[in-house]
Amino acid sequence: MDYDCLVIGGGPAGLTAAIYLVRYHLSLKVVDAGNSRASWIPCTHNHAGFPGGVSGNDLLAKMREQAQMYGASIETARVTRLDRIDGGFKAEWGAGSVTAKKVLIATGVTNRRPPMDEDLHDEALSKGLIRYCPVCDGFEVTDKKVGVIGSGSKGVAEAVFLRGFTEDITLIAPDRAHDLGADDIARLREFGIASVDGPCQAVATADKCITVATPYGEYVFDSVYPALGSDTHSELAKQIGCDLADDETVIVDDHQRTSVPGVYAAGDIVIGLDQISHAMGEGGVAATTIRNDLAKEKPIIRERLRGNSIR
Repeated sequence: MDYDCLVIGGGPAGLTAAIYLVRYHLSLKVVDAGNSRASWIPCTHNHAGFPGGVSGNDLLAKMREQAQMYGASIETARVTRLDRIDGGFKAEWGAGSVTAKKVLIATGVTNRRPPMDEDLHDEALSKGLIRYCPVCDGFEVTDKKVGVIGSGSKGVAEAVFLRGFTEDITLIAPDRAHDLGADDIARLREFGIASVDGPCQAVATADKCITVATPYGEYVFDSVYPALGSDTHSELAKQIGCDLADDETVIVDDHQRTSVPGVYAAGDIVIGLDQISHAMGEGGVAATTIRNDLAKEKPIIRERLRGNSIR
């Protein structure tokens, strides 16, 4: 095998695991497609240790630097194929391939965007006019006017969660009239949440507000939360036969092992709290499990002989 472990994905989970693994004196390769959901975050104040906030890109850059400082090899590419081979696994991408004894899949998820121009979306995201994580940044919309683009029970649930931060919330259907059951309608009434039928489209932004057009007029908000779900990047896990949950997340045990021996998963691709801190914790657990599983197969010892590890 070329490496002890291959980490697929360079978000908070994958990079935390990489830092742990290289500090365990294991050989490591990280292959990252470069689209971590953390990179969407203009500034988070929810991450411990950064009282002034930190951008997702700055945090990822610091984590990459730390992993590489200890010897991690990081390559920007999208792994398109993963196979079991004798003694481990083989991963392939456009520019090459690699073999490894163990694999950590940390490919994450992608939030579904609301109906709007892509450049306008990115501008609004950078200004905090569009937000995707009320757990992370609900505090920032305290007592502000908030729109939630979504429908059904999931849209209602997000609107109700945000009701803990502000009383001015409107739930807007994304592409047609709301499809709400009696219980959902009752919850909206209970919490004083307005609802507007779609289709809707975000049409304009200013420094401090975003305008959403609907068949019933235009609505101006301080921030908009899309509650449209996400797409889980579990294709590689499927290729090698990992068990998946109904929502396509990878099923793991308490130590981040998947149903396929030698394959582990961490971060948003695993069901749980989609938070940077949670992903980092899973990355640390996965890396330690990988190290211990390798040691069961062959003891990991280090001798002062030209600074090399002897396994």
